[in-house]
Amino acid sequence: MAVAMDETDLAEFALATARAAGAAILPHFRAQIDVDHKEGGRDYDPVTAADRGAEQVIRDAIARAFPAHGIEGEEFGATAGTQPYTWVVDPIDGTRSFILGQLHWATLIALNDGARPRIGVVYQPFVDESFVAWNDIAQWRRGREERRLATRRCSQIEHALVATTDPRHFVTPAQRVAWEAATGGARMVRFGGDCYCYTQLAMGLVDVVVETGLKPWDVQALIPLIENAGGVISTWSGASCQRGGDVLACGDPRLHAAILRRIAG
Repeated sequence: MAVAMDETDLAEFALATARAAGAAILPHFRAQIDVDHKEGGRDYDPVTAADRGAEQVIRDAIARAFPAHGIEGEEFGATAGTQPYTWVVDPIDGTRSFILGQLHWATLIALNDGARPRIGVVYQPFVDESFVAWNDIAQWRRGREERRLATRRCSQIEHALVATTDPRHFVTPAQRVAWEAATGGARMVRFGGDCYCYTQLAMGLVDVVVETGLKPWDVQALIPLIENAGGVISTWSGASCQRGGDVLACGDPRLHAAILRRIAG
C-alpha cells in the first residue's frame, strides 16, 4: 500500500470516498437528466452522467491514496494494480430507482485483498445513511448515530421475509426452480430493493435475498456487510459469489442451507 493503514482506516477512507461521490450525485437526483441505455444487456440497463461522474470521483480518490491498487468499476472497467488489492465500485447501485426519484439506490465500494472482499461500504447520500463493514464489524451510521448490525434467526421458510429486485429476472427453468425454492411458502415477498435488500437483511429486517445475473460490483461491498452481521451469502450452489452471478443471502445459516438443498432438489 502507498500508506500503511489498518482495516479501520481503510473502511473510513472508503466511506469518505463514497460521501464525496454522493456530493457529485445529489445535484442530479430528482432533476432532469439524460439517461442512456447500455447496449448488450439482458434488459433495460440505464446509465447517467451521475453514474459516470461519481465513479470518476471514486477512481481519482483511490489513485491518489493507493496508486498501486487496482480498480474494478461498473462504468469504466478494470484497471490493474501492482499489488493484490482491488477496489470494486458501483457508483450508483439501483440506477433505475435513481432515475425514478426513489430512494433504493446507493454507492457501493469494496476492497478485495486478492482473496475476498474485506471492506464494504454502502452509502445513500440523500438520507445520509451508511452501512460499513470491516474487522468482523457490520455497522449502520447516520449523522452521529451508530449501531452494530446483526441478522436475525429464522430457520424456516414459513417464517421468512424475502426480498428481491425484480422477479421478472427469473426466467429460465433453473432460475424458476431457485425462485420457488427461496420464496415458496414464505411469509412475505417484496420487490424492488436493489442493494437495500441486503442492507435490510444485515439489519435483521429481511431473512432471504435471492437474485440472478449480478456483477462483481453489485455484490462485493455487500459480502462483508452480511457476513460480519452473522449472515451467509453465496451462489445458488453454495460457492463464493464475489464474481456475481446467481446469489442467495440469508440472515440465518440454517435457512441458507435449507434453501440450497431445495434448489439442488
